Amino acid sequence: MSLINRRNALLGWAVWTVSKMAAKRKARSATSSDDRLPKKSAMAAGIAALGGAVWFWRRRASSDED
Repeated sequence: MSLINRRNALLGWAVWTVSKMAAKRKARSATSSDDRLPKKSAMAAGIAALGGAVWFWRRRASSDED
């Protein structure tokens, strides 16, 4: 009797396929259904980065004049 045969290969493939489907279902349910929070935080981060860039640019421009 061989160590790997068709029956074991089929059983392993079936278990792997079912476990992938279960993992995908669990990952989908774990994500939040409220998509507004990430958009708001990304928007706030963008505004903060823009504000920091303007502050840096103005500070550098004022130091060049001295």
